[in-house]
Amino acid sequence: MCGIMGYIGFREAQPILINGLRKLEYRGYDSAGIAICDGSSIAISKAKGRIDVLENQTNESRLHGSIGIGHTRWATHGRPSDENSHPHFDQTGKFSIVHNGIIENYLELKEELIERGVVFTSETDTEVIAHLLSENYDGDLVTTVQKVATKIRGAFALGVMSEHEPDKLIAVRVASPLIIGVGAGENFIGSDIPAVLEHTRDVYVLEDYDLAVLTKDSVSVMSLQTNEPIERDLMRIEWDKEQAEKDGYAHYMLKEIHEQPRALRNTMTGRIDEAQKKVIFPTLQLTPESVQKLEKIYIVACGTAYHAGVIGKQVIERLAHIPVEVDVASEFRYRQPLFQKNTLTIVVSQSGETADTLAALREAKRNGSAVLAITNVVGSSIAREADDVITTNAGPEIAVASTKAYTSQLIGFYLLGLYLAQGKETVDQQARAEVLSALQELPDQVEAILAHADGIRQYAESIKEENQLFFLGRGLDYAVSMEGSLKLKEISYIHSEAYAAGELKHGTLALIEEGTRVIALSTQADLYEKMVSNITEVKARGAVVLGIALANNMELHRSVDEVCLIPVTNELLTPVLSVIPLQLIAYYTSVALGHDVDRPRNLAKSVTVE
Repeated sequence: MCGIMGYIGFREAQPILINGLRKLEYRGYDSAGIAICDGSSIAISKAKGRIDVLENQTNESRLHGSIGIGHTRWATHGRPSDENSHPHFDQTGKFSIVHNGIIENYLELKEELIERGVVFTSETDTEVIAHLLSENYDGDLVTTVQKVATKIRGAFALGVMSEHEPDKLIAVRVASPLIIGVGAGENFIGSDIPAVLEHTRDVYVLEDYDLAVLTKDSVSVMSLQTNEPIERDLMRIEWDKEQAEKDGYAHYMLKEIHEQPRALRNTMTGRIDEAQKKVIFPTLQLTPESVQKLEKIYIVACGTAYHAGVIGKQVIERLAHIPVEVDVASEFRYRQPLFQKNTLTIVVSQSGETADTLAALREAKRNGSAVLAITNVVGSSIAREADDVITTNAGPEIAVASTKAYTSQLIGFYLLGLYLAQGKETVDQQARAEVLSALQELPDQVEAILAHADGIRQYAESIKEENQLFFLGRGLDYAVSMEGSLKLKEISYIHSEAYAAGELKHGTLALIEEGTRVIALSTQADLYEKMVSNITEVKARGAVVLGIALANNMELHRSVDEVCLIPVTNELLTPVLSVIPLQLIAYYTSVALGHDVDRPRNLAKSVTVE
């Protein structure tokens, strides 16, 4: 949530800040602003609404200077407004700050500041920090930031600038992501790599309690708590700049849907030993010997990643015969989970910065559980703090609604399930070879579905005026139904629900009436007859049903109104294929309704607050 961009160098900061903020739009925001120092004074421009509003505003009255900070805000404390937009400043206007996260003790601090005569101009928690900086300034911006940091509690990433020391930017990270981009005669602050990728591929990923001091020619990192210098590894980002842009597609989401074949191949690359027909993870500490001892697994995630975990549970239990529990991360640590001696906790997060998932990871480690992360972002908090990491290598995902990250997570679970099965010796080589062969065919099969998307577009046009829609499935199909329903809700704003089809008679049938739209997934042979029975139940109440089935299913069309067929694959792997039509339905419905597909209302890409 929210986005930070900072620049110090030899060029005009305004266009660099504006363009960097545009690269962070996917994080979700309702206002934006920039502050620039010309060497003697700080000028600020900020506005409620899209970055276009800010850009028009700054074009009319340009802000000059080669050092500045910018921000896209997603409202937490205070409504979206010009006043609540970042950057914030103190009463003298000599300190300017941008902040991601939440200051938990801001009310207490605010009351103390008001008693001392400070006048606030916003409803935000962030403004407290600006006033504290002014009040505590001792002639050294670094020590002042350190002093203020000891007074505030919560999660925060900060970008700080002052007229007193116009030759430096300060960046601080405490439980909210922040990176430093390193250039020649210029340096950058960003919430995420796409913000700086146009200018540099060399980045430092700050860790918790890091304080970085940027000048145009140098970056130094020290401990926020001890002031001791810290050496962070300089990472070279291999993404092409074009990978983080639309590349001719109407929306990032459509581009990322079409990037899935490549993403799936990337997730598998280097992890399949063709000669021995087995899965290899050369860097995992989770050895076959330690797998033998595993007695229980927790999978913990949020949103789309949670849906991937629901499938992961079934994959691991079927292949490796290890009991698995799946938990929503925001509930996990509050229910006091019982950790056994040989428990593995798997945390799943696209960004690797999801606050609830990170908290769950730390809870698991406090209880002695080994933690394995499945994430798309190398160097993220979750990747660094986990004992083991499976990176999905899907490339940057910009659209808020996740697509390629989800299917890549599924591939991660299939590979992990087979790896655990190898350690437990629960799947023989022939069966393993069959699954691996089918797994490697999936990218081509996804391409085949994408090549015939016109029918899906027509279906989306037919449901755009609906007020509600239901997704039904059993087993793995139910897990996919949940993801399909979420996709439709989050970008089309049509109310939809996913149900395990066998639960229809326990209340849900009361909601089915003449003309109700239902999408029914039926890809599992052992559940087919049961699923047809459930379809018949909703049809009898007047539902209009779209069925999704494997291409060798010659009967389902008799029970539904329309059929969408997907290529035949191993039934365990069908979720990777059956979700593609559901992604496209959500996308085309949102387009038909004229919504902002990539930036749905009220949502953010990376949820870094609880």
